[in-house]
Amino acid sequence: MKRFVLALDQGTTSSRAILFDEAGTICGVEQQEYAQHYPQPAWVEHAPEDIWTSQAGAVEKLLRTHNVSASEIAALGIANQRETTILWERATGRPVANAIVWQDRRTAPLCERLRSDGCEPLFRERTGLPLDPYFSGTKVRWLLDEIPGLRERAERGEIAFGTVDSFLLWRLTAGRVHATDVSNASRTLLFNLRTRTWDDDLLRLLDIPRALLPEIHPSSHLYGETEASIFGASIPISGVAGDQHAATFGQACHSPGMVKNTYGTGCFLLMNTGNAPQASRHGLLTTVGWELDADGDVQKPPTTYALEGSVFVAGAAVQWLRDELQIIRHASEVEALAASVPDSGGVVFVPAFVGLGAPYWDAGARGAIFGLTRGTGRAHIARAALEAVCHQTYDVLEAMRADSGLPIRELRVDGGMTTNNSLLQMQADLLGATVIRPAVTETTALGAAYLAGLAVGFWHDTAQIGSQWRADARFTPAMSEDHRQSLRANWSQAVARVRS
Repeated sequence: MKRFVLALDQGTTSSRAILFDEAGTICGVEQQEYAQHYPQPAWVEHAPEDIWTSQAGAVEKLLRTHNVSASEIAALGIANQRETTILWERATGRPVANAIVWQDRRTAPLCERLRSDGCEPLFRERTGLPLDPYFSGTKVRWLLDEIPGLRERAERGEIAFGTVDSFLLWRLTAGRVHATDVSNASRTLLFNLRTRTWDDDLLRLLDIPRALLPEIHPSSHLYGETEASIFGASIPISGVAGDQHAATFGQACHSPGMVKNTYGTGCFLLMNTGNAPQASRHGLLTTVGWELDADGDVQKPPTTYALEGSVFVAGAAVQWLRDELQIIRHASEVEALAASVPDSGGVVFVPAFVGLGAPYWDAGARGAIFGLTRGTGRAHIARAALEAVCHQTYDVLEAMRADSGLPIRELRVDGGMTTNNSLLQMQADLLGATVIRPAVTETTALGAAYLAGLAVGFWHDTAQIGSQWRADARFTPAMSEDHRQSLRANWSQAVARVRS
């Protein structure tokens, strides 16, 4: 009897495996961390074998610990860290170099050269993305340029490229499947949003052989089956999505205008904009949200697009209070400390430690704390740090409103910081909209599971999935409009002062 769907949540610092039942309830979780490598300043790498062994090990331990056999699993879904780039040999499956992680900035000079050559408008128009080292395409080009003989091998079809989802698919199927989904493809700088195919003009500009590339499939689609010897029986692999796309699907943001925010080290906000790409005029990324097989859901057209905005520093500001200022010993203490004062006492904290993300995209901005007086205490600074997370979220949501023309009536939230009730109340107050924390906060894995389950009939359609979504807590606005506007004005003035 097929009782479960298995989700692989392959993240930047750890690999996780989670079992879900038909009600979308978590039935077991296992996690294995793996090493980070920093060979030079601004370089970040992973050993691909560490990604594979940690992910396979998490699954094996999960099945063993919970006494579940692979034959009881109806489907497997993958959610992955996006943009991280791996090249490997088709004949052996052996990686040719360490993975270049999404955080890596080594291709900044290449991006600047392309920008100087006037290429950025074409990339933006075709892909919805700016020319930035964040994305996979320039990482592939760097590897081809820097590893002797690799370009020639790639042109002969001996080498495969993939983001982490593709590498896991290859390993899980013993090399039978070289594929990715539309959401991961849309983060490469090589994918045309409108044709939903690899773009020959962009491949030519980046000098990347098409022979390297995986096939592109819907996010909910039967990709193949795991090699039986890996987990003891074959499991259909039928869902793949980048982590933030999976989280948006898991939050049941299935209608245009619905928005989720993941509060972690930074924040990632995605708004469902419907079944056509929405160009941004306000500093956001246009991306594929997900795509269902045409017959996978009779109620909706198959492709959903999204606007995305990233906040670079959210939970990292609390870590800074702990590690550098040492005004708290544990991150969990910040809620009580911030709640011990009625307001920030006029303190405004702009945590632009690594510049400002959306909608400003100002790499030269630097952090600052304004409004300090003799009466300022650590509680005021702690409260200002939480308010900064909320203000930055507001900035992105305001850009989403302006781009989409859609109202934002509620914000669905997940991520480690959402255990902080004070933060979520501040967010509701500033937004003037309801903030909702779900009962199941493992939304990334849940989204991957739902995409996989839809493809094999474990769940019927998005209406059923939406009906299973449950709120754990709702936070409604309780702040006057005058007070809200005053706080926003102070924030805007502070941001203007830190801009480069």
